[in-house]
Amino acid sequence: MKVIFLGPSYPPEMPDYVRGLAEVGATVYGVGDTPQSMLPQKTKKALSGYLQVRNLFDEREVAKAVLRWVGSEHIDRVETIWEPMVLTAATLREYLGCPGMRRNVVLGFRDKEIMKARIRAAGLRVPHSFRCVTESEIRRAADVIGFPIIIKPIAGAGSADTYRVDDQATLEKVLIAVRHVPEVSCEEFVEGEEFTFDGIAIDGRPAYINVAQYLPRPLVARTREDISPVICTIRNLGQPALRPGLKLGYGVLKALGMGTGFFHMEWYRKANGEVVFGEIGCRAGGAHLVDQMNYTGDIDLFREWARAVCWKDFRASTDRKYNCAIIFKRAHGQGRIQGVEGLDQFRERYHRWICTERLLPVGSHRRNWKQTLVSDGFMMVRHPEWHGALELADAVARTVHLHAETP
Repeated sequence: MKVIFLGPSYPPEMPDYVRGLAEVGATVYGVGDTPQSMLPQKTKKALSGYLQVRNLFDEREVAKAVLRWVGSEHIDRVETIWEPMVLTAATLREYLGCPGMRRNVVLGFRDKEIMKARIRAAGLRVPHSFRCVTESEIRRAADVIGFPIIIKPIAGAGSADTYRVDDQATLEKVLIAVRHVPEVSCEEFVEGEEFTFDGIAIDGRPAYINVAQYLPRPLVARTREDISPVICTIRNLGQPALRPGLKLGYGVLKALGMGTGFFHMEWYRKANGEVVFGEIGCRAGGAHLVDQMNYTGDIDLFREWARAVCWKDFRASTDRKYNCAIIFKRAHGQGRIQGVEGLDQFRERYHRWICTERLLPVGSHRRNWKQTLVSDGFMMVRHPEWHGALELADAVARTVHLHAETP
């Protein structure tokens, strides 16, 4: 089983997917624009070959370089987990004759307006929306939909360049902010709670599923520095309140022609119980969501994803033992991290429930919290009871603080 993996070193979770492929018996060849000498050690250990390209985002150039590199050698799979690479992977599958989702199918997971059109055609509830290129088109869409609206890139991910617009004055400011975005989706704002529907599918049928709740919604988390955003996986997926969302998720996978691999969907539950589709990708969720899913069931989904894409098999237990919460921290102040307050006390009191902690070390520069949800680091906790997990997350948010200062 010879597998080409696009982007084996970034984002930070990618080395674990490469490791998983090697562990299930694949011969893994990486393609990226990072110099080979700078690849993470875990990636180097798992790879049998590596092609450095000039620009991984140049699909045409990457395809040419890979085809020259492969030559007459038979390749069994082309895989990626990084959103910007899913179309390039689909193109290479077609060129190399590999199994997997083709470009037209992947477009339904990448282009938000094609995505919503296909799901709407299946009779599922999606936000009212328009594809817009010019400022005048955005203004017309706002007039038709009515405020509030959401403006986001057609091919975006992770809430980047995504804005809630409540009135005309805000619209004019956002029009300036999104001028660098080639195409945007202008859509109805759906008031309600926001959840994920994640999993690993084999030939379109989920072998493993997960639901997590955003606390608060990502759009709020991206606009308020003073909070510690939380994402919490839900242990009990059989509760009646989740059934409509799960039904929606299964319907979306069918409507879009999901193949084999990870999927990550976001959906809303309104106060009246109605569920509404948000968006979906044919890749895993970011911001360490797969780590959370692993801690939810004490399994290794990096390896099980690899087993699914290589051998169409899934062997891990689907029993859910915990609700697992990740809490993203933003430091007080600017500049370099000077200290961490409350961490020792939290460890002493709750050590049995801590999964991992990856806060920026003292001396590190603060990250731009608007550009990365991971912000200045995170802690991950778990508990068998939902309210227990939320109480732990709240304790991290209230009592663990990073302090930064400009020298």
